[in-house]
Formats: sequence, structure tokens, C-alpha cells
Amino acid sequence: MNKRILIIDDEADIREATQLCLEIAKGWEVLTAGSSREGVEKATAELPDAVLLDVMMPDVDGLQTFERLQANPITQNIPVILLTAKAQTADRLRFTQLAIAAVITKPYDPLTLGDQIADILSSSDRGSGIVQ
Repeated sequence: MNKRILIIDDEADIREATQLCLEIAKGWEVLTAGSSREGVEKATAELPDAVLLDVMMPDVDGLQTFERLQANPITQNIPVILLTAKAQTADRLRFTQLAIAAVITKPYDPLTLGDQIADILSSSDRGSGIVQ
């Protein structure tokens, strides 16, 4: 089944590289947003199958963005996968307390990212898995 994935990341290079990998490797439709505000608007309008969300963003960070998605009845059931270079023990503990689908640490392998996302989305429990 073709998936629609929304990437919310303030770094254009990461958005573009991730988008290309998912489109080429998986044939998925990939939407992108460069800010929290734009990401929440696109998630609400487009209702993607999943959101890849960068944690470290200026202005409104990924966790605040996640809270906004969760607070909106339209987007609260969209699985969110955090993308972060910040995966220390304290951060991992904080992430596992959230209703996120998973955490993928940066740098990730763009060639296997699509498979990782597919595995996360196909697992029935939405517990926080930390993917290396």
C-alpha cells in the first residue's frame, strides 16, 4: 500500500534527502514542512500516514510540535516518529513517556529508513521504540 509521509525538519538538506530516499526506495508520497507551524497545518490538511518529526528545531521544537499534533482531534492519531541526534538516557526516558510511535536517531541510514518506518507502522503497539 502506498503511504503518505510528512517530514517536518528545519534543515532543507535533510528534508530533501529523506524525501528522495522514501520516494525512490518505497514509492511513497512524501510531503515536507520546514517549520512546526507549516508541519501542523500540512498534517491537518493532508492527514499523512505518519509524521517524521525533527526534535531540534528553532522557534517551536519537535516536542512542542508533537504536543500540538496530539492536542488536535484531527491529527492526534497520526503516528509520529521522532528524528533526533539527541538520544541520551534522559532524552530516551522522556521520549518513552510520550505517545510517539518510535525514535530514529540521526544520522540514520537513508537506504534502510523506509524499511524502518514500514516496520514501525506495521507493528500494532504504538509503544516508543528507539531505533538506532
